[in-house]
Amino acid sequence: MYTSDWLSTVLVDVEPPGAERFEHHALRFPAPAAGTVVHDPDRGVLLLWRHRFITDTWGWEVPGGGVDPGESLADAAARETLEETGWRPGPLTHLTTYHPSNGVSDQTFAVFAAEGATHVGEPSDPTESERVEWRTVAQVRHALRSGEVRDGLSVVALCWALAFGILVDPATAAADGSGDEVADR
Repeated sequence: MYTSDWLSTVLVDVEPPGAERFEHHALRFPAPAAGTVVHDPDRGVLLLWRHRFITDTWGWEVPGGGVDPGESLADAAARETLEETGWRPGPLTHLTTYHPSNGVSDQTFAVFAAEGATHVGEPSDPTESERVEWRTVAQVRHALRSGEVRDGLSVVALCWALAFGILVDPATAAADGSGDEVADR
């Protein structure tokens, strides 16, 4: 129906087992996207404050973007982090890969974590965000709760990192003696 370098809209013929055949509209994406939760115990979490024109909303996002042809998911996550923030992430750990809207799309997101980053310079693409900031784990929790994180890749990445102990607030962990994050209330 429509094809570009970004996506294609298609009409697919579906025949589920034991059910009647039907047509269904779908979005096809030529490449996955990869994002990184960069966390430093002393600095916090590296995030972008950016505007998304499609929804006309502002919000905090993890750095991320499309995977280039021949590029690995991890290499894309590291490249996007450097390009969008000016910080080179430390070694990456794969957290999860998922399909954000698998009822209508084959879009794939891969999420990585990096402990720490080295500042290299200004972002190579300054149009990606209004600002780049290190935010505390408490500020990340607040941003998720208040709706300041709206991007699907970022919501999943940050919630995953919080749920599985990737993001730990050192002050809170030291205060309760467990080493585990305690939710700020």
